[in-house]
Amino acid sequence: MAHAETLRSIVNTWECDENAHMNVQFYYAHFDTAARHFATLAGLDEDMTGPRWVRHVRYHSELRVAELILVRSAIALDGPHPLTLVHELIEPVSGRLAATAIDGYARTLDVADHPFATPLPDSAQPRSFEARAITETPDSEALLSAGAAITYRGAIHPRHCDRDGAALDQTYISAFTDGAPHAWEVGGLAARWLAENGLGRVAVEMKLSLATGLRAGDLVHMVTKYTGVARKTFTFRHHLFESRTGRLAAVGDATGVVMDLATRKAIELPERIQDHIRGMARRGG
Repeated sequence: MAHAETLRSIVNTWECDENAHMNVQFYYAHFDTAARHFATLAGLDEDMTGPRWVRHVRYHSELRVAELILVRSAIALDGPHPLTLVHELIEPVSGRLAATAIDGYARTLDVADHPFATPLPDSAQPRSFEARAITETPDSEALLSAGAAITYRGAIHPRHCDRDGAALDQTYISAFTDGAPHAWEVGGLAARWLAENGLGRVAVEMKLSLATGLRAGDLVHMVTKYTGVARKTFTFRHHLFESRTGRLAAVGDATGVVMDLATRKAIELPERIQDHIRGMARRGG
């Protein structure tokens, strides 16, 4: 892969969650930083690329406290968007791949001869969701009427934003991850059941699609619906709204698994939970 090194860091204690590994919001934060470095190194700017409309992340292995982080970035020649950037986040001591991200931009550029152009690696290919950004614009009340649930309420503060006052990717993913446990409860994956059985909540793939976005001072609420279930995985979609105006700010798709905290492996979902989620997905809730 013809790539540029775009980030070096370490997993800090405060970046880890109840599963004793780095929380997904910090992967997005690192990919955001890497993309900013890559734009400079590759001679790209928003006037050329247009706005980024989607970031699609797959999580391949866990990162624990004090492990090292390296991100390398490139332009994907055969990506699914008019312009696709790809990032690989690895643990450089072992060379282990921890996560991949593909960024979709609105404009087509001639990048065939770019020094950082490369085919899109299989490890970054979307698996649970199609690559395109979500363009549907449902309203909050319609989703709730169909059986979806409010899973998060909060506010956007200046510390959640970049220098121009626009919310960072980490801000959206933080809302998704803070709301996800409420969605798990609605789906029958109760916190008490998880704790009693030594199990944890884990995302293995996520996609952030930006709509109107958020800025400092916005009030937000999130409505979540289940979209599918399989033997070991289930999917749900978060809709993040600006509460004063009701406008859709962003959409987050996630694939979840239940992980055995001793073996660090995904378990098969009990049939009662599969049936419950399947029914919710069918009803739109």
